[in-house]
Amino acid sequence: MRESGILFPIFSVPSKYGIGCFSREAYDFVDFLEKSGQGFWQILPVGPTGFGDSPYQPFSAFAGNPYFICIETLIEDGLLNREDVEAVNFGDDETKVDYGAIYESRQEILKKAYEKFVEKLQNSKKDKEIKAGSSTPSGIQIPKNDNKKEKSLGEEFDAFLKMEEYWIEDYALFMALKDEAGGASWLDWDDELRTRDEKAMEKAKKELADKMQLYYFEQFEFDRQWRALKAYANEKNVKIIGDIPFYVAMDSSDAWSHPEVFMMDKDLKPNVVAGCPPDAFSPTGQLWGNPIYDWAAEKKRDYDWWLHRMYRTYAFYDVIRIDHFHGFCEYYAVPYGDETAEKGKQEKGPGIDFFNVLKKKVDNLNIIAEDLGNNTPENEKLLKDSGFPGMKVLQYGFTSWDSYYVNHRHINNCVVYTGTHDNTPTRAWVEEINEGERDFTRRYINSMNTDYNGLVWDLIREAYRSVADLCIVPLQDYLCFGKEARINTPGAPDGNWQWRLRPNFLSDDLARSIRGLTELYSRIPKTEG
Repeated sequence: MRESGILFPIFSVPSKYGIGCFSREAYDFVDFLEKSGQGFWQILPVGPTGFGDSPYQPFSAFAGNPYFICIETLIEDGLLNREDVEAVNFGDDETKVDYGAIYESRQEILKKAYEKFVEKLQNSKKDKEIKAGSSTPSGIQIPKNDNKKEKSLGEEFDAFLKMEEYWIEDYALFMALKDEAGGASWLDWDDELRTRDEKAMEKAKKELADKMQLYYFEQFEFDRQWRALKAYANEKNVKIIGDIPFYVAMDSSDAWSHPEVFMMDKDLKPNVVAGCPPDAFSPTGQLWGNPIYDWAAEKKRDYDWWLHRMYRTYAFYDVIRIDHFHGFCEYYAVPYGDETAEKGKQEKGPGIDFFNVLKKKVDNLNIIAEDLGNNTPENEKLLKDSGFPGMKVLQYGFTSWDSYYVNHRHINNCVVYTGTHDNTPTRAWVEEINEGERDFTRRYINSMNTDYNGLVWDLIREAYRSVADLCIVPLQDYLCFGKEARINTPGAPDGNWQWRLRPNFLSDDLARSIRGLTELYSRIPKTEG
């Protein structure tokens, strides 16, 4: 079935509180998708970000980012007063996220909301009934299941903690200990805490109980707000494509609480870390620093940690895009402590065995494989054997003749993109390529446009015209934004993950233009058309 969608990160959604969140504007974007005939909203990872602000290096593979909690909803739910937020600095630039300001402001605001939350629970013997849709912005109605008894706030909170018991205590304790250590990595903690000595752990849980409860509250609020937004999208016939990193961050609750999943020595320090071998662009290779999975041990456990991760992830998304899919075929391991990746070794991943287990244990396994990069015969075989769609990025298709990514090389079972979050917006791309590449692009897509904005829309049309079952276009491309709207520049240490859309930028005229392409190339969602 032919469909289409838009790539737009949560943090880029307009908001008056410094960063995109599950606010009225997010619901408005769902309405825009529906008007445009789009069946998918693709977002980036939603885990809690740390140093560097990258959603691909979260503190947890299971937790949600508290920055995305809607402050307006907290006010409407009686957990904040408007005065609580009016004097707080969330950043001055409505086109960029100021993560420094957000870090300070969100900690302060969420702590106040948590205190009100505790007060509500303590002052009421019988929790107030939570009406369907009460955790959503004003005017939004989530369909109510009349056959299901509504729970009190306390019952809902307790049920959430029980449902997420696999990971949430470890995460809350990890974050509380990290606060106590001034943000230091768990690898630098005292040995008894780093190695999770039983007595030290019990002592820490007692001493840090209040801080842990704050982190429980943040995850509870994230979960209920996100589920409400996802339910609204699904009611509008819009499915969510979520992105999960292949690796976890070294400084994460995952690496600390489940060292058995990773290649660690007897002192629970990494043996090897992830990277990329030397090549013409990087003579010393790339040192990513992520812990590497002990795939042999994971196989003996039937990939238990990964299964829990996938169960949790499918609570967030309808479709999962797995970043760095090639890592399941082979990975590059660098000795821990090396300053470059030159002495690393290429190792075999779990291959198709991992996905065979996944298909048996996870219902309705909908996956998009991010297979960009070095497409070796082994990588291509794994993709084919898995049956998952890979990715075709048009920006990669016009820098060489008969490229792997141009339309005549596409198949039905793939997802075509004009560009991804790692590419510059297509408007900037058509400016930056050389004249020969631009001429080839125009001739290939049969574009007579000398205006660059017109050429961008012709490239979008080329994506829609592809035989690929699914077409995804970044929102910046529809708006013909330039490099100022770039999400991420791989290898650049600063300026990433910051772009925000200005308020009221999405018009009905734009929705009609997108819908026109969607109808012309038969990509209207089936249940609608």
